[in-house]
Amino acid sequence: MSDAFLIIVLHQVLFQGAFAVKNLLLRIRLGQPIRGKNSEARVAVAFFALFIAIALYFAWTGTRFGAVHWLGTNTSTAIALLFLALNLLVGITSLRDLGESWRVGVIEEQVTELVEDGIYRFSRNPYFVSYLLMFAGYTVLLQNSLLLLLSLVGSGLVHNMIRREEQHLETKHGEEYRKYLRRVPRYLLL
Repeated sequence: MSDAFLIIVLHQVLFQGAFAVKNLLLRIRLGQPIRGKNSEARVAVAFFALFIAIALYFAWTGTRFGAVHWLGTNTSTAIALLFLALNLLVGITSLRDLGESWRVGVIEEQVTELVEDGIYRFSRNPYFVSYLLMFAGYTVLLQNSLLLLLSLVGSGLVHNMIRREEQHLETKHGEEYRKYLRRVPRYLLL
């Protein structure tokens, strides 16, 4: 068992664990669904699971398929750990700051509060940014061109989910949301 495999497993326990706990507690507290049935969310969740499974497989087996040597092992591990620490910080902060407005995908019939404070002052989509950091972390950790390609696909799926949510929020919150759009970037800088 490699160090990379242990890093990915520990990271997933923390990252997905925070996600699962948030979903469970919020579902119990609200007594209504918090998971949308839209196709963008389902496709993205399936893709995220595939990406993680491939990274785990490569780390477990030491598969060299797609492997490149951009950096030395210590350097790549250090950079990956930085990305994964940022992923956890941004992801967990996003879950906390969104409070009861947290949803997985769009639920058309629900109107949630528009959250503009906390981490949402700097990014309209910090939880999605955390996924981009995870893609980068695993790609650098394993130094794998296939994971890089999959990261680009995953980034496109994330972008589609964001666009769907933006349409929903603009419909529900109108001018208040349009002002937020002008003030806060979609990711961090863009």
